[in-house]
Amino acid sequence: QVQLVESGGGLVQAGGSLRLSCAASGRTFSNYAMGWFRQGPGKEREFVAAIDWRGGGTRYADSVKGRFTISRVNALNMVYLQMNSLKPDDTAVYYCSAAANYGLPYRISQYDYWGQGTQVTVSS
Repeated sequence: QVQLVESGGGLVQAGGSLRLSCAASGRTFSNYAMGWFRQGPGKEREFVAAIDWRGGGTRYADSVKGRFTISRVNALNMVYLQMNSLKPDDTAVYYCSAAANYGLPYRISQYDYWGQGTQVTVSS
């Protein structure tokens, strides 16, 4: 079992920045690829970003590429999502997830554990 707790969400104006954090506990954190997904109002949950178990590889959805950065610190069991140049379309509940996978998974079905989510609201 891996427990994931997100934090750092909030209300921000368009063009602003937020940094989401995800604290992991349980099994060996470094064995897992980590991802961020989001679910906007009336929308399906979608992939945002992934980072491999060592932190050497990353993958992003086209909609956030160049604006968001995923990172991890295995020694602290933490993963982060730095979000810059935020847009109203980025408004969503953001979920941290863990996959027993040494690649860069991007499908919901590839992830084994999920956090409860943190709300991000971007005002225009």
